[in-house]
Amino acid sequence: MARKRSTNPEASPPARNATDLLPHGYAELLAQLKERIRSAQLRAAIAANREMILLYWHIGREILDRQGQEGWGTKVIDRLATDLRLSFPDMTGLSSRNLKYMRAFGEAWPDQPIVQQLVAQIPWGHNVRLLDYVKDRAEREWYIKKTIENGWSRNVLVHWIESDLYSRQGKATTNFAKNLPPPQSDLAGELLKDPYKFEFLTLAEDAEERALQKGLLEHIQQFLIELGAGFAFLGQQYPLEVGGEDFFIDLLFYHVKLRCYIVIELKTTAFKPEYAGKMNFYLSAVDDLLRHPDDQPSVGIILCKAKNQVVAEYALRDMAKPVGIASYITRLVESLPPALRDSLPSPQALRAELKKDGGSHD
Repeated sequence: MARKRSTNPEASPPARNATDLLPHGYAELLAQLKERIRSAQLRAAIAANREMILLYWHIGREILDRQGQEGWGTKVIDRLATDLRLSFPDMTGLSSRNLKYMRAFGEAWPDQPIVQQLVAQIPWGHNVRLLDYVKDRAEREWYIKKTIENGWSRNVLVHWIESDLYSRQGKATTNFAKNLPPPQSDLAGELLKDPYKFEFLTLAEDAEERALQKGLLEHIQQFLIELGAGFAFLGQQYPLEVGGEDFFIDLLFYHVKLRCYIVIELKTTAFKPEYAGKMNFYLSAVDDLLRHPDDQPSVGIILCKAKNQVVAEYALRDMAKPVGIASYITRLVESLPPALRDSLPSPQALRAELKKDGGSHD
């Protein structure tokens, strides 16, 4: 006699989740395959970009050669763009304007090996901006290497070109070569600029250090961008207790590439030798009180309104701690007597008054 199947839900085995059926090690395999696919996609994108850049270079060189041999003018490029787009309707980048960029690209980089090994590693849009803004080949190569090293977007690249980073990078006065081992000293030296451009700040000619510090922290994002990659902000007026006395560092950072603390002192005057002595004291205290055994020696940066190069070099010559001295630039407003300055309406008050009056005046 056949058994009657039970209809009691409590007697039925519990439904199994789909993940319960997965074999041991499946999650690990899935994670590995995802990473492999992402890596392959990235390599494919890089390879496709390289092939496109090389194609554009060859087109540019062909146009240059024909113009040189047969005297073709720009109207031929316009006709060539039209015919190529008719033949390849699904392909972008064949406009007359882009063909002229290809010609300029081929002229700027006459040697194919450097195009393959370096130039083709950045996108076409980056190369176009370099053609627009940078005429010197060595400078162009420097920006390409920095773009590859830091993964700069096109807008970030343009920002650094417009701020003349090439002329400022690594130009601070330092004693790093003497007080840091070669790999560390080279990297630290490259990180510093001179001058720093804090043009997002507007300061009075007689502004004090606290005003400069406050302005930088109110624009912390722009400040960190100007400092460069790798700076992690730890605090302002960072307290240190030494010998029962309290001392305060203007700005304290940790640099993830250098693996060390960065002490920054801000000065609204030209550099004075005594600033170096104070920085030496702060670095000794930070090395003793904060530095981990795995950290590299702490580095000091003195940012001044101006500096005399000879005085700065003398001040650092016999110091045992690694210190860099650099100047900075801000936007300045004319100093006014306090009574007059306080009596002027704020920009917000002026805008409110204009709106109240109808917003337009003859």
